[in-house]
Amino acid sequence: MTVTARRSAPALEEARPWWYRWLQIWRSYVRNRTAVFGLAVVLGFTILTIAAPLYAPYDPTFPNTKDALSAPSWTYLFGTDDIGRDVLSRVIYGARVSLQVGIFAVLIAAIVGILAGVAAGYYGRWIDSTIMRIVDAILAFPGLLFAIFLVGVLGPSIRNAMLAISITFIPGFARPTRANTLAIRETEYVMSAQAIGATDWRIMIRAVIPNLMSTVIVQLSLAMSVAILVEAGLSFLGLGVQPPTPAWGSMLGEGREYISRAWWITTFPGLAIFITVIAFNFIGDGLREALDPRQRRA
Repeated sequence: MTVTARRSAPALEEARPWWYRWLQIWRSYVRNRTAVFGLAVVLGFTILTIAAPLYAPYDPTFPNTKDALSAPSWTYLFGTDDIGRDVLSRVIYGARVSLQVGIFAVLIAAIVGILAGVAAGYYGRWIDSTIMRIVDAILAFPGLLFAIFLVGVLGPSIRNAMLAISITFIPGFARPTRANTLAIRETEYVMSAQAIGATDWRIMIRAVIPNLMSTVIVQLSLAMSVAILVEAGLSFLGLGVQPPTPAWGSMLGEGREYISRAWWITTFPGLAIFITVIAFNFIGDGLREALDPRQRRA
């Protein structure tokens, strides 16, 4: 009975529908309280970005000079800045910029990095050498400094900041993808597909990339937290979102001159950055644990 049961287990696993594995992953994920907290925080900020006009009490760009540098109160829960703009409203609208850059910039980097890494690992030879040398050239510069250089060349704007962050993050996806592809292309199912005449494109789409997704998903969530920090750094230096559009990084830059007598101008956007970044890190840790069968919670 025991031998039969052991032999039938793989067959039962194969017979289960494709969504069963993802259901098991989700069950493991929701048992991790910090991961659920991170997901709830990110979803909460996402809702704020979508429905910002409904939740923001004031126009984030409207100056009310008579209430400039007002401390937090029932009228202004987070206080006002140096020209009387409501800090709470600016923090809510600033979430749009941070999440937009964090999500879309990393998604662009992931698509380009995965395609480049799969092509380098699958084909090898001069394709591998060319792609990896480009990746090494990008890695030769510190991430934030390289992003500052690109934005300085292209001009300060949210679009250019997003493009600069995307280019900076491509190596983070290309290198591990290449390493995994080198191992996957030697597996029996890839060799069998090649033997029956399957095209390279079909093999990469159907056999290689699906086996990379668990690693890519974890890398995505962790990269988004770093991308938010990089965007905040660019905006702090005046190279990201331009005034009067609110952004957490630019709010920190605008409030640094008043930090001794108007602490709320920098404290609340700084807390928003901290909470969002740590939430994405919690999500990444939870996904890593849920996607790894050796660490998955029962």
